[in-house]
Amino acid sequence: MKTDSAAFKHTIKVQEPDIDELGHVNNVVYLRWVQEVATAHWNFAAPQQLKEIYTWVVIRHEIDYYSPAFLGDEIIGYTWVGEHQGAKFDRFVKLCRAGNEKVLAEAKTTWCLLDAKTMRPRRIEQDVLSIL
Repeated sequence: MKTDSAAFKHTIKVQEPDIDELGHVNNVVYLRWVQEVATAHWNFAAPQQLKEIYTWVVIRHEIDYYSPAFLGDEIIGYTWVGEHQGAKFDRFVKLCRAGNEKVLAEAKTTWCLLDAKTMRPRRIEQDVLSIL
């Protein structure tokens, strides 16, 4: 997975609760970070009026783990969107150690756009496409 040149960047600091009994970040935490980076991107890019109309839910995660992160590490999460179809959008996240850019994990997630009031799927239209 290549980082898109227009990728959104979000910084994360590894905290004590992220560490498991093996002394490194637990795999479940990486998945939480994937969602955190995606959410940060939406919150940055979407104007308030779109946030009131739409919300997102994950319907699929694929994640590959390459290298551990440790307490005190600073992580840079890169995200960009891929293909969309109907109400679904593929999003990519790459988690790297700040400083040396070592890739720790990569994920492809499929998100579904929902109407924020009805919580029913909504076709992705130009108002959303234009900000991502």
